[in-house]
Amino acid sequence: MNDCIFCKIIEGSIPSNKVYEDEHVLAFMDVAPVSKGHTLLIPKQHVKDLFEMPEEVARNLYAAAPKIANAIKKAFNPQGMNTLNNNGSFAGQTVFHYHLHFIPRYDETDGFQMKWEVKQNEFTPDKLKSIAEEIKDNLNK
Repeated sequence: MNDCIFCKIIEGSIPSNKVYEDEHVLAFMDVAPVSKGHTLLIPKQHVKDLFEMPEEVARNLYAAAPKIANAIKKAFNPQGMNTLNNNGSFAGQTVFHYHLHFIPRYDETDGFQMKWEVKQNEFTPDKLKSIAEEIKDNLNK
């Protein structure tokens, strides 16, 4: 894609701080990091988001993910790590080339926060079963 910033990084017309590269994927430092070591992993094939990602692209991307995570862990010894994908504009995606964030977590002041509001009272076991069936019914459509 001519107007995709990540495609331009892949082709080399925009510089990046590369961490890892093979024939399928590229990992590089996020230019607006949340914490030390914040890295992005992208497929070299332009794929807008997870909804459009072919299985082979996903296999190659996620095969590289542990390499990136473990390299960050060895380099900086974080207490944990969030891996995050904002899939679609409503979820906060701003660059429409699939990318997976690796955000090392050091302590409560490292710049990353998540709010997880559990709604288990709204989702009874019967409701969860019904939802699971709806998803299963749409797996191969």
